[in-house]
Amino acid sequence: MAKKDCIAMLLAGGEGKRLAPLTSSIAKPAVHFGGNYRIIDFPLSNCVNSGIDTVGVLTQYEAESLHQHIGEGEPWRLNQSGENGISLLPSWNIGCEEGYCGTADAIYKNMEFIDQHDPEDVLILSGDHIYQMDYRELLQYHTNKGAKATIAVIEVPWNEAHRFGVMGADEDMRVTEFVEKPAKPESNLASMGIYVFKWSYLKEHLLRDAAIQESGHDFGKDLIPAMLTSEDPLYVYNFNGYWKDVGTVQSLWDAHMDLLNGITLNKETEQTWPMFTRQWRTKPSAHKPRTSSFDTCMVHDSCAIEGNADRSVIFYGVEIGKSSSIKDSVVMPNAKIGRNVTIEHAIIGEGAIVRDGAVIKGKVDEIVVIGPYETVVSKPAVRTQPNRLLKEVYEKTGRLRAEGLSS
Repeated sequence: MAKKDCIAMLLAGGEGKRLAPLTSSIAKPAVHFGGNYRIIDFPLSNCVNSGIDTVGVLTQYEAESLHQHIGEGEPWRLNQSGENGISLLPSWNIGCEEGYCGTADAIYKNMEFIDQHDPEDVLILSGDHIYQMDYRELLQYHTNKGAKATIAVIEVPWNEAHRFGVMGADEDMRVTEFVEKPAKPESNLASMGIYVFKWSYLKEHLLRDAAIQESGHDFGKDLIPAMLTSEDPLYVYNFNGYWKDVGTVQSLWDAHMDLLNGITLNKETEQTWPMFTRQWRTKPSAHKPRTSSFDTCMVHDSCAIEGNADRSVIFYGVEIGKSSSIKDSVVMPNAKIGRNVTIEHAIIGEGAIVRDGAVIKGKVDEIVVIGPYETVVSKPAVRTQPNRLLKEVYEKTGRLRAEGLSS
């Protein structure tokens, strides 16, 4: 293969425990977002719009949910063509029983794939963030600085800096320190989990890290701190656009409300920075929503709505019955909402069924989640879980009973 300037490696194996039950049967990057997309569509679309034509997607937890969505990459114009395209790199293909044991370990176990393309630089991305970034600007900055590694950062409020890995930098934006979730932060430059490395430099450090048995094999906790022990040129790249880590139920809901509040992801237009996704066939709406009643909402054209909605994001295939009220909520694809239902400050999972008369009320800081394919009825208040989840509960409680605990 001819040497490439840069390829992207997209880390998409996250389990997303803090997004449960939305991640009960899908990977975190496969969670729905914004009425028509999935989270992973954002970094993939960024790659396409930035001219990066070779992408490896590293999957592990519930990998099939991503494999079905990505397929051969045709929606993103990344279907395999010669040396280019998208490659799915599941952990079970590496001949290692334990799978990927950390973000750095995932790249280490796919070094052969990277070597096949012989890139000058490798762009490491996370599959669970909402943002739009022109990676060409990041790569040019990296080259101009003569950096071995460049870490994208974003300024966060000082009172939130303790929640992130924060970078210290001098006047030239050269990294001076990295602290993971500091109790008393001395910087508010939060790492975005986006890195550019000279491939030869990264490979050297991956090999060193793999030989350290006590390492957690993580970029933020292990690799970057190890790099900082030398005098190698590492720089931060300050990103000024919108960026959201949607790794919790609260942050996922917040990000949807940001869209409704008019926060734009990027100054670019849909024509110059299009979003790509796999479009599944949906039935046309039987009841077109009254536009005047949904000015504060994002509603997909395929929805059948007879009730009312305010400040809500309603995905494709959703049905909402007469006299129902949806407020400050997110309703994911193909959910069925009956008549006289009240939903406030909630996320309704894909395919969930909410029966007539049910009331689901959360709070701004306590979002209620109805899991995918759950059923909620009004009287008695019952939520039924999918068979898979019931099986998992049975296995866990059965094990406890076998160990002598009462059921």
